[in-house]
Amino acid sequence: MEKINWPELSFGYLKTDYNVRCYYREGEWGELEISSSETINIHMAATCLHYGQEAFEGLKAFRGKDGKVRVFRMDENAKRLQSSCRGIVMAEFPVAKFEEAVRQVIKLNERFIPPYGSGASLYIRPLLIGLGAQVGVKPAGEYMFLVFVTPVGPYFKTGFKPAPVCIMRGYDRAAPLGTGTYKVGGNYAASLVAGGKAQEKGYVAVLYLDPKEKKYLDECGPANFFAIRGNHYITPASQSILPSITNKSLIQLAGDMGMTVERRPIPVDELSTFEEAAECGTAAVITPISRIDDLDENRSYIYSTDGKPGATCEKLYTRLQAIQNGDEPDPYGWVAVIE
Repeated sequence: MEKINWPELSFGYLKTDYNVRCYYREGEWGELEISSSETINIHMAATCLHYGQEAFEGLKAFRGKDGKVRVFRMDENAKRLQSSCRGIVMAEFPVAKFEEAVRQVIKLNERFIPPYGSGASLYIRPLLIGLGAQVGVKPAGEYMFLVFVTPVGPYFKTGFKPAPVCIMRGYDRAAPLGTGTYKVGGNYAASLVAGGKAQEKGYVAVLYLDPKEKKYLDECGPANFFAIRGNHYITPASQSILPSITNKSLIQLAGDMGMTVERRPIPVDELSTFEEAAECGTAAVITPISRIDDLDENRSYIYSTDGKPGATCEKLYTRLQAIQNGDEPDPYGWVAVIE
């Protein structure tokens, strides 16, 4: 293995040693299999290629100061993958088998787990796809579950520093009552055009509005949105938002810090009342927002002018990272130590 410069690692794919696979055939899931191949052999008429029968997850493992490796809330990822499978009619992968596969793939690629204090982590990508060949629009009879890992740095180059986002009303991430609450590739494909235009203009992401009325905040392309006003943690409620495990964790931490948590529709105009704003997710962790530019209304909402995150975002980020890395006790049972 060539020497990796851990602190300079970007968020991208780096080849590792092994992945773990499992196949669903004749109505049941088989045993876990280990593979060193980076490719998969699928039929040209597989439903994942034609009808979008594809769902994935993202979670991380961290090496602590004590040398132990901890993985964060993998049971929640397993349950969310099952929800995605129900949403697009795929065979659900069992939670216990999911956790077994994650533990196995981490152990097999232990040499790629970044050291404590490097700012990097081991990103874990479970994937479930329809393999069965179909020409008519209907679910496959066969499926494949696969999980691979890759060491990563921060999702946004800025890391834990405020970055700008924008609102563009000409694009939707997901349809009302569609697949917005599921982690499926189509939602991300739908965000590529707007995301690319935003990045060309110097923004890290698009903050999407509700697809029905364009009156309320939904989420950013790659992450959930939350805001701070006084002692309140405020995050959107919507039928088009992916239920972020990071946001769920931050809601718990904010409540235990004595904050009032509000999960409700947030009108665009309310952006002017917030003291801090941020996006959050497994990849992004917490990325504070420096400003939100509403490009259609020619308005800007400023949250940081000195390049520093707000005090509450910093407190939440520090607490979450401390639990993930094993620097502080985990009273919630969120982390699993990989023996």
